[in-house]
Amino acid sequence: MPVYVYRGLTAGNRTTRGMVDADSIRGARSKLRADGIFPTEINEGRTRSVSAEVLEKLQLPTLRRVPDLELALFSNQLATLIAAGVPLVESLTALTEQIENTRLKAICGRLREEVNQGRGLADAMGDYPQPFDLLYRSMVRAGESSGALPLVLSRLGSYVQSRLDLRNQITSAMIYPALMLVVSAAVLTFLLVGVIPDITALLEDLNQELPFLTVMVIAVSDLLRAWWLPGVIVTGGAFMLVSSAVRTEKGRLVWDRFRLRLPVIGRVLRYVSISRFTRTLSTLLSGGVDIVQALDIAKSVAGNTIIARAVEDAREAITKGASIAATMRESGEFPPLVTHMIAVGEASGELDTMLGKVSETFDDLVENALNRLTAVMGPLLLMIVAGVVVIVILSTLLPLMDLTSSL
Repeated sequence: MPVYVYRGLTAGNRTTRGMVDADSIRGARSKLRADGIFPTEINEGRTRSVSAEVLEKLQLPTLRRVPDLELALFSNQLATLIAAGVPLVESLTALTEQIENTRLKAICGRLREEVNQGRGLADAMGDYPQPFDLLYRSMVRAGESSGALPLVLSRLGSYVQSRLDLRNQITSAMIYPALMLVVSAAVLTFLLVGVIPDITALLEDLNQELPFLTVMVIAVSDLLRAWWLPGVIVTGGAFMLVSSAVRTEKGRLVWDRFRLRLPVIGRVLRYVSISRFTRTLSTLLSGGVDIVQALDIAKSVAGNTIIARAVEDAREAITKGASIAATMRESGEFPPLVTHMIAVGEASGELDTMLGKVSETFDDLVENALNRLTAVMGPLLLMIVAGVVVIVILSTLLPLMDLTSSL
């Protein structure tokens, strides 16, 4: 269906612009007037069949992704408008006019068109799995059926913001160690490839026996210069092989189990997975989604197949009348604090509240663990870089010191 770009005036004589789907320009005008917009200019844009639908099918993240910050703002603003008594179609119209993100603006306009034609909001969001994933759509559907859509949207806004904060926290903690590794590799490569060969030629002219440390550094330099291309090819091939293996179900299980067993880092990864799972489950339950469906959705956001398998076992146990906490305790993948608080939540009927407290607790644990890890890795990496540089310098100075002492 063709897409038309328009400019027009609203009932309040305010200028507006956007996009609308219609069979013809006349149909576009009719749709806009039905929405209370008097069009002053309409131009046919690219058709959805050629552009938008192709992008939807390709799922290109660089072209399609709506940032979590924009999604959180959209959720909170829509919740505020609906809670104030503004009809859903008018709320979506208002948001379409003020959203700055181009993709989200177009999606909001299409949601308004679909809702205006009698389609449910959650069903309309199903056409856009990014940014509206299964969790988001499930909660919106539950909010529509229960009449608590503003509350559900507000909770979704908080959930998306919390997810963004956790991601930013992890990214910020990893920037410094990653930067140190890149700088260290660059300095070491420069010394071994650019400096050592020139010094090697000078040392060979001395016609004297070189110290063992010097011989080792020269050997590493020669190896790096002679075999750098095969090394890059082998490293790239190994990376592709491991990546292919991780994509398989068995390979993913092995990889995730290995990551969880890593010293220090494995504990942080486990905390992150538990935080994601408990926050998601708490949000779903508080939004009115039933426990079985909520567990089925929440397991996919844990980011670890080992944790997801334990959650799947808990979901199956619930259908048989068993306890969530008991099943998770038997898996051995969840700390006692988690299973204890879930058991208290089940017994008190406030499982969503307890899960929210668990997610907050593990968010704090992640933050503290990342701070400690960063505090240790910074000086450690600095010491390693300094040690490598000292070794390279000594390898060049020792022969010169031997020469001066023999004179």
